[in-house]
Amino acid sequence: MVEEYLENIKKQFKSYKEVADKTISQLNEEDLYWKYNEESNDIACIIVHVSENMLSRWTNFFTSDGEKEWRNRDEEFVKQELTATELLQKWEDGWSCLFSALDSINEVNFDTPIFIRNKKHKLIESITRQIAHYPYHIGQIAFIGKMILNERWNSPSIPKGKSKEYIQSEINSNTKKSVKSKV
Repeated sequence: MVEEYLENIKKQFKSYKEVADKTISQLNEEDLYWKYNEESNDIACIIVHVSENMLSRWTNFFTSDGEKEWRNRDEEFVKQELTATELLQKWEDGWSCLFSALDSINEVNFDTPIFIRNKKHKLIESITRQIAHYPYHIGQIAFIGKMILNERWNSPSIPKGKSKEYIQSEINSNTKKSVKSKV
């Protein structure tokens, strides 16, 4: 059951990352720093925040607190001075850390408690917390991208008004897979 749960969690995280990646790939460097207003976060800040959160939470998560001393959360929300390449590297570093951590979990260590801000948590609580936290910010990335691109927006999921075509394409794809597996 633990193995099945972990595979499902990894699949979910990958699907959320894919939405963000497809959005980010449509934007130029200037777009990554666009803000609706002064109180809003730009995509660059969101990328840094999510990445730093992942690195803090998932680096040595069984043996050190998930709120690392080196992390400065407040700095994640100030104007970043990074190139698009540097931002994408941070993004990938965070995700790599998360997936490596998830790959290290198994039936033996699954019930090992972890600490965040010196408070003991069940591992499953921490995973659940992050499976809600990261998509929240990925939704922000997609929404900001959609505002920037407007009519040039290419939906990273089911495009507006295309649900029937998408469902039919999924049915056709699954039918072909089913036929191939029987052969």
